Amino acid sequence: MDIDEAVLLTQDRLAEEGGTMGELLGRFRNSISPSLIGNAEWEGMLECSNRLPITMGALPFGFELPLQLRSPEADFGVSLASGTRAAAVFEERAGRDGSDEVAGALTKLFALMDERGSALREIVGRKVMLEYDIGSAEGGGCPFPGMFLRPGERPILGACGQVNDAVDVVNALVSCVGWTLSEAERKHVERAYQVQPEDTRMDSFGVFPSRSRSVRLAIMGFKSRKDLGSYLRDLRWPGQFPSVESVIARFSERVNIARTGVNIDLGEGGVGPTLGLTLIVKQRYTKDSRYWLDGLTDWDPFLSALGHEDIAIPDKLAALADWVSKPTALFGKSGRFILLRGIHHIKLVISEGQLRKAKAYVFMVLSAAVPG
Repeated sequence: MDIDEAVLLTQDRLAEEGGTMGELLGRFRNSISPSLIGNAEWEGMLECSNRLPITMGALPFGFELPLQLRSPEADFGVSLASGTRAAAVFEERAGRDGSDEVAGALTKLFALMDERGSALREIVGRKVMLEYDIGSAEGGGCPFPGMFLRPGERPILGACGQVNDAVDVVNALVSCVGWTLSEAERKHVERAYQVQPEDTRMDSFGVFPSRSRSVRLAIMGFKSRKDLGSYLRDLRWPGQFPSVESVIARFSERVNIARTGVNIDLGEGGVGPTLGLTLIVKQRYTKDSRYWLDGLTDWDPFLSALGHEDIAIPDKLAALADWVSKPTALFGKSGRFILLRGIHHIKLVISEGQLRKAKAYVFMVLSAAVPG
């Protein structure tokens, strides 16, 4: 059974288990440390996820955990793809109620993916990721989520003449949320690609309609600090690169870093001063059949290195170390599922010349496609 067939089967089986993602998440509460997500914070998570169909659980979902905060808050991430049961729920909402902005945006995006000869489909496929600011949302509630696309079908590689691919993906994202890509924004996106060194890739593109307007780009695969420094200089990043070098050097003393990646925010005025730094200790390739499999101790050296920084809360690091688990069998009304849990990546946020934040992005993958 291939991955698409497994997802369809899992969606069908989940539909027999309940109606919302909130119902699904509720079954995992006892296995999530209250130091990572507190009880009050969990209630906010359920309130938001109760608006999402349970069939979204057939694709990876998880949490963004701010390790620098003592408060046990988290944001929530989910995925869905056009042409699936989950997508149909949003399309039905958009047709029934024009006030549902999220459903409207997703329906516009799916239409771009599904139109004949779609360039967007050739680059990113059918999948979109949503990031709900729940713990970090001002005033609580469930605001319009961040929307992300990954070029998993046709990777956007540095020095390969794919500037139009980068612009096409950004244009699709901003248009589906009702923005128009300005000439200045277009030029900044083009430059972000054009100064990329070879053997790097634009890993994801995102917009946050509930935040100040910008386009989030993740560029992964820098081999050396020199390559990264040259890129940020050519990009005219207004931050202080020695502070970035210092962070990389400290971690390099304690853990083997395979590659480095950065998250940048592009606006009308160019690249913003805050930098997200991803030190890649495990290479993940979208097409790899073992993409979601982590060894139980893969992340221990990095978590140990992070523990030497003043920024991370020790209780959260300890709980995070226990997040990765072996494949676990779960039993529901419709039969058996297999659950995988792991750490996708940890982002270090540098601003004003200092390491200010550390965010862990953890995932859960649920599948009904298991031997009987």
